[in-house]
Amino acid sequence: MANRFGIQSKTNIRKWVSAFQQFGKQGLVTKKASATYPVQFKLDVIDYKLRTGDSFEEVARKFGITEPPMILNWLKKWQNQGVEGLSKTKGRPSMSNKPKKKKNEKKLTKEQQLLKEIELLRAENAYLKKLRASGINIPSRLLKQNSESSTNSGKNLN
Repeated sequence: MANRFGIQSKTNIRKWVSAFQQFGKQGLVTKKASATYPVQFKLDVIDYKLRTGDSFEEVARKFGITEPPMILNWLKKWQNQGVEGLSKTKGRPSMSNKPKKKKNEKKLTKEQQLLKEIELLRAENAYLKKLRASGINIPSRLLKQNSESSTNSGKNLN
């Protein structure tokens, strides 16, 4: 059958037939998101596999798992890392709860702080000048903020 349809691996056909026999048409549908299983379920599957000695395909069929190699991965993690290995999630951890780290949080000397402030004020002045030159109405909050923060020059931008 593999040769007739130009499929190189007979294993794929066996896998498809097994999935169809176990789950019907639904077993052949590709899933967009992989299923996540609780740790206790993984332990039950591993325990059953070790007690019965059934093949990974048979165990997967019994527990409704579409990917038998997943059981082998669970078994290896359990043997190497114990229950902790089964509870670890894949992928990059979420950054929502972590505080943001700033790269430039080094202690700056007073001179470096002043130079940085001058640089920021110059950029702010240049921005306001460009706004004026283009005829855009500058909001009063920007003008008030600029005149209060402008310590390196006595000039007001009004």
